[in-house]
Amino acid sequence: MSATILIVEDEDDVAVLLRYNLEAEGFRVATAASGDEAVERIRDGVPDLILLDWMLPGLSGIELCRRWRAREETARTPIIMITARGEEEERVRGLATGADDYVVKPFSIPELLARINALLRRSSPQLVTAVLKAGDLELDRTSHRVRRGGREVHLGPTEYRLLEYLMRHPGRVYSREQLLDGVWGNDVYVDERTVDVHVGRLRKAINRHRDADPIRTVRGAGYAFDERFAALS
Repeated sequence: MSATILIVEDEDDVAVLLRYNLEAEGFRVATAASGDEAVERIRDGVPDLILLDWMLPGLSGIELCRRWRAREETARTPIIMITARGEEEERVRGLATGADDYVVKPFSIPELLARINALLRRSSPQLVTAVLKAGDLELDRTSHRVRRGGREVHLGPTEYRLLEYLMRHPGRVYSREQLLDGVWGNDVYVDERTVDVHVGRLRKAINRHRDADPIRTVRGAGYAFDERFAALS
């Protein structure tokens, strides 16, 4: 599991608890402690799911949910509201604003994880499946093996993570900065040109005998896994 989850929570102990358990489950995690910070996080890249506290400094969780549902790029992103408000009227209000689910503090971590996985299975099944396939290209996330046309493709660990990251969202264009954060991580400093080097290595490994190239370069923007690749191969 390598879905990215954004935690929007101003209580440090709750945020730490959530981050610890989500990372232990294999999720990539980003955090924001206020509504304004959450807006900036979304500008850097849309996560696969958002855990959103109701009461926040600045913009409230309800207002954030309303805004994100009005934007095309976040309209279908799963949102789970987390709050101390347990009254039926408040739950209805949160769901009516666009939240997909609702949990009340104090909450059960196993139950929350089950709700997260249920939403991801519906919204992004490619994030929970063991094998990603496109055309004659197959990536097995359990064995960490890649095959193309039945032959095994030998990739280094970085090239493997890069291919998996791109295959999760065919057609979605990632900037070099977003790829650095998603593949290398926020705590590792490498130059953006490093992305180009590893994309070149990935292409060399998976493209043989004039095979169609599944990696699309978008001039001035970054890279994407070509959504037309299945038809081209």
